[in-house]
Amino acid sequence: MFEKLQVIYLAGGCFWGVEAYISRLFGVNQTEVGYANGRDLAPTYEKVCTGKTGHAETVKVTYNPRFISLEEILEEFFKIIDPYTKNRQANDIGTQYRTGIYWQEESQAETVLKFLSKKRLEAPKKIVVEARAILNFYPAEEYHQKYLEKNPQGYCHVDLNSIDVKGFEHLNDEEYKITQLSLTEPPFSGKYDDFFEEGIYVDVVDGEILFSSDDKFDSGCGWPAFSRPVSEDVITKNRDFSYGTTRIEVRSAKSNSHLGHLFHDGQGGSQRYCINSAALKFIPKDEIEEYINKKNKK
Repeated sequence: MFEKLQVIYLAGGCFWGVEAYISRLFGVNQTEVGYANGRDLAPTYEKVCTGKTGHAETVKVTYNPRFISLEEILEEFFKIIDPYTKNRQANDIGTQYRTGIYWQEESQAETVLKFLSKKRLEAPKKIVVEARAILNFYPAEEYHQKYLEKNPQGYCHVDLNSIDVKGFEHLNDEEYKITQLSLTEPPFSGKYDDFFEEGIYVDVVDGEILFSSDDKFDSGCGWPAFSRPVSEDVITKNRDFSYGTTRIEVRSAKSNSHLGHLFHDGQGGSQRYCINSAALKFIPKDEIEEYINKKNKK
């Protein structure tokens, strides 16, 4: 059963910074940068930069309404754009840097238009943010995807330190990037890859019990592999179209943390939950009862 996700497209200047900021929002499952609402059927970065294709640098945002509303996403978006300037954001000038909100479903249109009407009543100047249905979207070249994760010192017109990440202070850098930004640890690098002690594996974010050592096996893939979760209720499954492939993403149902992916490549098409070690915390068998008692008291 796949979780019902929604998609909104946001244009706010250079898509590197917008993507990096929006991807950090709790409830946002995936982000992808690309070129939207232009005339060229095969846009490239070089073509778009000429300003002749009509495209806007845009971020495709896939989010889970169970954890974040469209209004909340738009509020965060308005924190990082200048809504009063047309065809320019910070030092970037051109039609490709215009601001815009492009909806995928008609049900989102009312929310977007109502949000902008409210902002116009509060605004000291005219708001020039486009608002319309998405006409087309072409993913940008691979080197643009998650650019600031790959190049931390790269150009960014957005203050990434302004986002509120409360609730994740107990996570180290790797745990945060994997569970909240949907990154993947290198194969054979995780602490639970070649680890087979008896016990349970819990969500590193909120401690929810996810997997048991009884269902863990050595798949040779380079990541911890499980045949099933402790219950289907503790996870959600989403279609993941990133990196030019179609996969099934696995997330924690309560915290919405990215865990890994589900494959059906075992004998007879059996399941393999391929999970990042950094998304998990191991509780030894002799500590499980105490752990559950403490958790139930909270």
